[in-house]
Amino acid sequence: MDLNSRVQPVLDVARTHAHAVDADGRFPHEAVAALRESGLLGLTLPTEVGGLGAGPRELVEVISQLAGACGSTSMIYLMHVSASMPVAAAPPAGMPALLEDLASGRSLASLAFSEAGSRSHFWTPVSRATSTSDGMHISAKKSWVTSAGHADVYIISTGTADAETVDLFAVPADSPGLSVDRPWSGMGLRGNSSSPMTIDMDSSEGFRLGTAGSGFGLMMSSVLPWFNLGNSAVSIGLSRAAVDAAVRHTVGTRLEHLDQSLSALPTIRAQLAKMSIDLANASAYLDRAAGRVADPQEDTPLFVLGSKASSNDAALRITDAAMRVCGGAAFSEHLQIDRYFRDARAGHVMAPTSDVLYEFYGRAITGRPLFDAPETVAAPAAQTRDTASTGAAA
Repeated sequence: MDLNSRVQPVLDVARTHAHAVDADGRFPHEAVAALRESGLLGLTLPTEVGGLGAGPRELVEVISQLAGACGSTSMIYLMHVSASMPVAAAPPAGMPALLEDLASGRSLASLAFSEAGSRSHFWTPVSRATSTSDGMHISAKKSWVTSAGHADVYIISTGTADAETVDLFAVPADSPGLSVDRPWSGMGLRGNSSSPMTIDMDSSEGFRLGTAGSGFGLMMSSVLPWFNLGNSAVSIGLSRAAVDAAVRHTVGTRLEHLDQSLSALPTIRAQLAKMSIDLANASAYLDRAAGRVADPQEDTPLFVLGSKASSNDAALRITDAAMRVCGGAAFSEHLQIDRYFRDARAGHVMAPTSDVLYEFYGRAITGRPLFDAPETVAAPAAQTRDTASTGAAA
């Protein structure tokens, strides 16, 4: 598959507007329009619906390149892919054309999982979907919705009326009762419009993904593996951009009184070496994780859990070192390393957070259940080892 011919035009547009997107905190309309035209919105969707039928390694490749050009654009793209995968696994009966629209670029999708009431524990929404005489009523307050106000469809999680299971719904952006609460303003990823949203609307059971109460399983099998790999790729792309910028600056900047470049200083070279090795290690881990999701094995769930935590933490170290190595030139923003530094901080706190993932990983290797939850919710969690392996490759 020749991805370069599809990716390169998007990268050119994303790079052109990245500084303004960050400085103004505006949605990257130009880059998203280029993504729609490129066919990349259907990268991981089946060819039968107009997608490209690509797998985890191709996703990692595309997202890491996008992140190096514009972190906000890469996160918008990741959320589209992560929202598309459960639709592919369990298409809503009431939206028969949705998959084709997602694959073609006619529709941009996003996830609406996180809630203030359950914080980074996105798998336990406190919102509710209740049955009515005409269908369903969805009541939810979502705290971080990437592309809020710009996506065409949102994949929304809710608890069921008895709070024992989870449902996922595909909700068109023009649905009455769907609103963006306030503009997005953040330290990093300033253009991805991760605003809170309120959903208070009547819907149809035909908009539900899968059967009633199957949302948790879809989250674990069809969202988490792809999201964790893609989020890891964002961190890798930001890290690589920071390393490249630091090397260029230290090689090209001279200490005139010594008649040598900054890179002639042993302390600078040592920092550059550590950054490069850290990046190589995190990249190798992510590549192995992508391989495990593409070809599931017994340890696939461990790689799904570990990939995001590993890459996120590496990005914190690498971008911090790049700021220190480049000093005032980085602080004054003209190297763009400050943008990579700020954008890299988002992955660490994005659910599931690195600390949560380390806890899950520790539970897995010590034979403990991943979730402390009521039995009715914990039952599908006990199958996470299987669903993360089999569903991720679907």
